[in-house]
Amino acid sequence: MRQYAHVDMDAFYVSVELLDRPELRGKPVVVGAAGTRGVVAAASYEARAFGIHSAMPMRRAEKLCKDLVILPGNYSLYEKWSKRVKDIFQRFTPVVHMTSVDEGYLDLTGTERLLGSAWQAAQKVQQTVWEETGLPCSIGLGQSCVVSKVASNLAKPRGILWVLPGEEAVFLAPLPVGKIPGIGGKTQKALEKLGVCTVGDLAGISYEKLEAEFGQWGEGLYRKARGQDGGLWFFSDAIKSLSHERTFDEDVGDAQRLEAALSYLAGLVGQRLRKAKLFARTVTLRLRYSDFETLARAHTLAEPTDLDGDLFSEAVELLHRYWDKGRKVRLLGIAASQLVEAPAQLSLLDQPERDRREKLAEAADAVRDRYGEDAIRPAKSMLRKPSKHLPPIPPSYNRSK
Repeated sequence: MRQYAHVDMDAFYVSVELLDRPELRGKPVVVGAAGTRGVVAAASYEARAFGIHSAMPMRRAEKLCKDLVILPGNYSLYEKWSKRVKDIFQRFTPVVHMTSVDEGYLDLTGTERLLGSAWQAAQKVQQTVWEETGLPCSIGLGQSCVVSKVASNLAKPRGILWVLPGEEAVFLAPLPVGKIPGIGGKTQKALEKLGVCTVGDLAGISYEKLEAEFGQWGEGLYRKARGQDGGLWFFSDAIKSLSHERTFDEDVGDAQRLEAALSYLAGLVGQRLRKAKLFARTVTLRLRYSDFETLARAHTLAEPTDLDGDLFSEAVELLHRYWDKGRKVRLLGIAASQLVEAPAQLSLLDQPERDRREKLAEAADAVRDRYGEDAIRPAKSMLRKPSKHLPPIPPSYNRSK
């Protein structure tokens, strides 16, 4: 009998920050960028009691709670704690798949003799994580990944919920269809047009009708409504992409300021590539205008790279090729994708120059690791004349897909 646990760290970013700020425990705390365009990346449960949630504009969060404590994020710190948590998971089972820095699946199948029942195993995992890190988590248990994921969400905060074998349909039926992993806003609206509001409603739709309405995704919807995974789950820990973006406090129409932002973002992406020992074949520019129209344009490189300068050059070229100069920009982002573990073999003439640039980048990374991300920055990322409209650029903590 298969048995999966989905472990979800509770308010992970905030919980990590409170390890060094215990005086803030019990207070409404959020992690995110302050300012008129800032958004909430994570919220404590005390903040959630005021209706505050992730992705909410920070200005709205501040209106909902006048005593709100806002902390800037530190993604590199969260990654370190995520690794510690994963190391604990791997003591209980060799099959661990982290889907993000704050959640992961544990395959507990066959661990009964060592760990006891799934419930007992979950208690041990939860207690060990708490004792060794001081971080709370919630755990869902089920015979499928989809059921365990739904269960962990309902178990929050610091709970354990076990959906017993054979009870999957009864457990899922009354839940809103949006609770099913993978059903986003667009799919939910399409289902509502078919009269589907709950998972039970979805389970009542025939396979043929779902396939006719949703094509290749129809089978997945049919199976998930019954608490089944879409066939065998082949997990991969490979990183698909790395990205950073920023939303400006005021819309920007000046090329120099946009290039400065891209230089800074390229540095953040490049640093993460080097830490992961990965090289990008494709660079993507994400741009959002003041009216929220958003475009993404990509270019595949002749040779994969992990260097800030290469990422910046490609992003700037994409910016000037596709940016409508008469329109102001609200958001900019850079993504590196088609990642490989080794760069292409360069000619002997090119290799010395690449080695020099790699050493320079590694030295800059060492300074940032010790003194913070803003301890050293490319000159291009700094405006020559200070502007009250452009404060220091904070990183955006987007999850890699």
